[in-house]
Amino acid sequence: MKLFCRQFGTGQPVVILHGLFGLSDNWVTFGRQLSETYRVIIPDLRNHGQSPHSKVFDFPSLEDDLMELVEEHALKNLFLLGHSLGGKAAMFFALHHPEMVSKLVIADISLRKSPPNRQHQQLLNAMISVDFSMASSRSDVDKQLQATVKSQKLRQFLLKNVYWRDRNSLDWRLNLNAINENLLSVFEGVAVPGEFNKPTLFIRGGSSDYIMDGDIPELKMKFPGAEVNTIANASHWVHADAPGEFFGLVKNFLGR
Repeated sequence: MKLFCRQFGTGQPVVILHGLFGLSDNWVTFGRQLSETYRVIIPDLRNHGQSPHSKVFDFPSLEDDLMELVEEHALKNLFLLGHSLGGKAAMFFALHHPEMVSKLVIADISLRKSPPNRQHQQLLNAMISVDFSMASSRSDVDKQLQATVKSQKLRQFLLKNVYWRDRNSLDWRLNLNAINENLLSVFEGVAVPGEFNKPTLFIRGGSSDYIMDGDIPELKMKFPGAEVNTIANASHWVHADAPGEFFGLVKNFLGR
């Protein structure tokens, strides 16, 4: 699948993979900062943003999409960064194709299979329940979401996925049905043979439980010598909660 992507800068390529319900636009500020040194490519994953929709939504398909992007843009010795869902996809790709990746950065996700996350299902249900016939602006959508999504920050994150389908109608860019039907696939573990022996950086939020202390030994088995950095008081959206500290860690790691 040919993915929509945003590109900035020149130099060694850095590919950034967003998380579930995200899109490339979430990473534009970060990408522009990195583009002072690197060629930054930020795709929308399938069923997200401006990329095509498909009933198939699992890690093998995400990995195939990334391979197509790498081949289309003739990327070599790339740096790969992924957050959450994008982080798992990045680990799948790096473990299967270590010769293509020079350095790996994973933001707040581990290898383990997770039980279905109630919050993700609640967010999906909230988005599916939006009646766009009753919405003439994003603020109208926001009012509908308020009944079940209490966090304004989280609603603003979701609302980035609202667009004008035509001159009179708003809609979700997300393929909510496909994501909903394949949600269990998102929580699968990364069970890939082999190791990725090149430099790897894991960045976790101190207030998040996506990378627990008990996950670290397995991470270091699959990614020998991996560094794990914790940003105190940051949530799962560690790059949004502490953008300066997150950027500093990534820039220093890639620049070594």
